[in-house]
Parts: sequence; C-alpha cells; structure tokens
Amino acid sequence: MKKQVVIVGGGPAGALLLHILHRAGIDAIVLERQTREYVLGRIRAGVLEWGTVELLRRHGLGARMDEVGTPKDTINIAWKGSELLSVDTHELLGKRMMVYGQTMIQEDLYAASDEAGTHLVFEAEDVALHDIDTDSPWITYQHDGTEVRIDCDYVAGCDGFHGASRPTIPASIRREMIKEYPFGWLGVMAETPPLPMLMYANHERGFALCSSRNANLARLYVQCPLDDTVDDWSDDRFWDELFARIPPEQAAQITPQPTIEKSIAPLRSFVSEPMSHGRLFLAGDAAHIVPPTGAKGLNLAVSDVHYLSESLIAAFNGNPSGLERYSEIALRRVWGAVRFSWWLTGLLHRFPDQTDFDQRAQEQELLYITGSEAAQRSLSEQYVGLPFEDVVTA
Repeated sequence: MKKQVVIVGGGPAGALLLHILHRAGIDAIVLERQTREYVLGRIRAGVLEWGTVELLRRHGLGARMDEVGTPKDTINIAWKGSELLSVDTHELLGKRMMVYGQTMIQEDLYAASDEAGTHLVFEAEDVALHDIDTDSPWITYQHDGTEVRIDCDYVAGCDGFHGASRPTIPASIRREMIKEYPFGWLGVMAETPPLPMLMYANHERGFALCSSRNANLARLYVQCPLDDTVDDWSDDRFWDELFARIPPEQAAQITPQPTIEKSIAPLRSFVSEPMSHGRLFLAGDAAHIVPPTGAKGLNLAVSDVHYLSESLIAAFNGNPSGLERYSEIALRRVWGAVRFSWWLTGLLHRFPDQTDFDQRAQEQELLYITGSEAAQRSLSEQYVGLPFEDVVTA
C-alpha cells in the first residue's frame, strides 16, 4: 500500500489531521490500536479555547458544537470557602471558551470520516515505524492476523504517551522532561444540572472544579491523594467533600445525584523535544502532557494538528518551510501551556508539605488578581488561548 501520510493514532489529534488532509486532497490513513468503541468511550477534557472553536468551524466540524456546546465568558475561582474571583474574558479580550466534551468531538470526527469515506483502520496491532530518517519511510502493522506494509512520504505520530511513534526518535536526539505532582484528581459525572459557571476552588482541604457537559450532566473533580482508589470514594463522601470546598451559595445550586462515571487521574507535566525527526512528526500526547488544571491538553493537540496540517499541505505544494519549522513553533506554544498549567496548578492545589504560610500566600495572590485588571488580562489571554503563529513562510 502507498499513502502520502500515515497517521498513527485515531484519537482527536489523528482523526482531526486525517479530516483536514482529506479536505485538502491528500491521501492519508489512520492506524488506531484500539476499537472504535473504546476510543469513543474515553472521558476527557471539555473546555475549548476560542481558537479551537474557530478551527473546528473552519473545517466543517462546528455544527453540533454550536448547537449543544455551552459558551462561557468567565473564569471563576473560589477561595477561602467564601470568596469568588470572576474574570470576564469576553469583556477583557472579546473571546469566550466553549464547554464541549472531547468524546463529542471524537464522535463528530468519526461521523465526518464515515461520510467522507476516509481510511481509518481500528485494531491495528504491532505498529512499527521504519526508515523515518530517510525520504522513504514505511510502516508495518498486524490486522486480522495479516501483516500490512504501507510506504509513505510522511508519518504523523498521534498515538499518545505510550504509543510507538515517539520511541522511534533516537534516544541520543530525544530529550524528555517530566514533572509529577503529589496528588490526583477524582473526577465524576453526574446527571444533575451543573453550575451555570465554570468554577475552580482553592481550599485548605484541597482543590475542586465544577464543570459541565450539557444542561443535565455535570463534570466535577476534587483533589485526592495519589494512593486513593475509586473504592475509597463513595458518592456520599464525594459530595460532602465537594460541598466543603466550594462556597455555600454555589453548593446550594447543585443537587447530589448518583454518579455515572468515577475515576482518579494522576497529574503530571511531560514534554519530549524535538517534535520531529526526519519524516516523523509528533502531535498531541505523543509529545506532551499537561495537568488538566489549565484545560490545555486537547487544545494543544488541536494546535499541533493545525501547524502540522498547514505544513504538510504546503509541502505537497512545493513549500517544505513549515515542516522545517514545525517542532520549533509547536514547542513554543507547548511550553507556554506547560508553564501556565504548572502555575495554575501551584496556585489552586494544596500540596502535602504545604504550610499555613504557603496557603496564605496563595490566597494573597488570588486577592491580587481580584484587584488587578492587568493580572486578569494575563490570566484570560493564557486561558482562552493566544493566536496561532504562521508556521509556513513564503
């Protein structure tokens, strides 16, 4: 088999790249290790930067998002159990966020693939990348007991942290940096009307977050120890802890219901440099992971795909400058998001060795942001997302 681009990984990054390349007339294929049902069943992020919203619309993927997604104007941070900092991003910047779950984006992408008839292979096992540092890379994989070979011009590694793509870059070239946080997030879904606002909480008992998926589905989180398990958290314990960490006025607006999904995720920051080697280009979790505090993981995957798709389209039209600059420009945005997520995580969480002094210092910083338009503008710019750079030069 011969393809112009092989995309390893069929999550949102890989499926979005396939969609954009197909619309540009480029022959591409996605190889996904899991089943379609497994990918669609993953519960992930739900807050979109406005640049992500506009990109999805531009590529014909905005209809359902605009119908059922929930635009949000404010970043809300509760602290001291009673104070509430509310930053209006639309008033400051003219930009909003959109609450629209990653699962729904994945459904939209697969529906678009079905309609277009693009080539997406599920349950592709033992994927291996070959000769990526030559002009003729090729991929092998097993499917239904048969080994398949695909020759291609370029490979896009969108296969996540545990995928086959990143390790293909020689260890002598690859630099990996990781920061692990000493706590996790217990996340639940509950069929109850969510708060009308997206709200973070800094509390001496630990962090909390109230978000939503739709008008009757709340996505809620509380900080918990890393060694906790889901079995340690009954529904009653979860609701008690959430309500202890958010102001009473907001707690009174949430009606506890049995949870329909419950999981614990560790928090970490990870970056692998460079994001390209030879004819291989990494995107999404294959190259970087951020703690979910800043809502950047999915948005970074989308920005990677934007830069990479623009670069590949230009390369097939005779201009390889974008591919030459892809890693540099993508990493600039990645590190901006990594720094912002690290800062917001440090501001809002209770660390195991944190003293009363540290807690008061966090609260003082929140008080400063409350009274400073400049600080609110900085927070807003980073949260709603800075503009994309031009990756392709003339």
